Amino acid sequence: MDGALDALKKELSGLRTGRASTNLLEPVTVEAYGSRVHLKEVANVSVPEPRLLSVQVWDRSMIKAVEKAIRDSGLGLNPQTEGQTIRVPIPDLSQERRQELVKVAHKYAEQARVAVRNVRRDGMDALKKAEKANEISQDEHKGLADKVQTVTDQHIKQIDEIVTSKEKEILQV
Repeated sequence: MDGALDALKKELSGLRTGRASTNLLEPVTVEAYGSRVHLKEVANVSVPEPRLLSVQVWDRSMIKAVEKAIRDSGLGLNPQTEGQTIRVPIPDLSQERRQELVKVAHKYAEQARVAVRNVRRDGMDALKKAEKANEISQDEHKGLADKVQTVTDQHIKQIDEIVTSKEKEILQV
C-alpha cells in the first residue's frame, strides 16, 4: 500500500504547476532501438530557466524520436530542436489546462486507490487460506481482517489528502 502512495506522489510530481521541473518529462517514453524506453535512458533533462526544459539527446539519430515522444506525450508541450539539444518551453497554464491537469491528478489517485484495494484483497485472501488451513482461528481472522481494513482506510484517506493538496496547487492562479 505504501508503494501505491509512493507511485502516486511520483506521478503527481510530474504534473506541472506552471514552472519547469525535470519530473515533468519522467513519464515520457521514446521509441528507441526497437523498443520503448524512458526519456531519461536516451537523454539528459535539465532546467536552465524557470520556464524552460533542456533535453540533451546522447545519440544524434534519436533526436526526431525524442522530439516526437515529447510532442505526443499529452503534456501540451511543443519542443524545438537546436542541434543535439531539444528546448521545451513551458507555456503559461490557462484555466482550461489547469482543469485538465486536475482530471489527470484524479485519474492517478484512482489508480492508487485501486492498487491499495488490490493489496487489501490479497491480504484478505491470505487470511482466508490461513484460516482454512487451521493456521489461525476464526477470531484471529476477524481481528486481522479488521486491521487490514483499517490500514486500507488510512491509505485511501492519505491518497485523498495528497490529491486534494495537488488540486489546490494546480488551481492556484
